[in-house]
Amino acid sequence: MSPANVNWFAVVAAALSTFIIGSLWYSFLFAKAWMKASGMTTEKAQAGNMVKTFGMAFLFSLIAAANLGFFLADPSITAANGALYGFLTGFGWVAMAIGVMSLFEQRSWSYIFIHSGYWIVSFTIMGLILGLWK
Repeated sequence: MSPANVNWFAVVAAALSTFIIGSLWYSFLFAKAWMKASGMTTEKAQAGNMVKTFGMAFLFSLIAAANLGFFLADPSITAANGALYGFLTGFGWVAMAIGVMSLFEQRSWSYIFIHSGYWIVSFTIMGLILGLWK
C-alpha cells in the first residue's frame, strides 16, 4: 500500500493507545505478577531514565502502528477486520516471538502470558483504531 492510503492521525492514536493499555496492564491489572515475573522492583523502575524509556517506547509503538497501518490501509478494511487482523498480529506473530525468546531465557509462563497478553490486546486495539479511522 501507498503511504498516502495510511491515516497518519490514526497511526499516532494507535501508538498512543499502547500507553493507555500499558498503564492499566502493568499498573492495575498485573503489577505484582509482572514485577515478580520480570524481577523488577519499585526501586529499579524508579532508577531508570523515564524520558528515554517512554520516548523510545513511543517510537517503537509508532513504528508498530505504522507497520500495521500499511497492512490495513485498504479501503475495504472495517473496524471488525482491523481488530481481527490486529489480534492475529498480536497473537500469531508477537506473542509467539515473545514465547520463543522467553523459553530460551528460561522465563516463567506468567512472564510469557503477561507480556504476550499485553501485545495481543494492544494490537487488537491498534487494528480496531486503524480499521475504524479511515
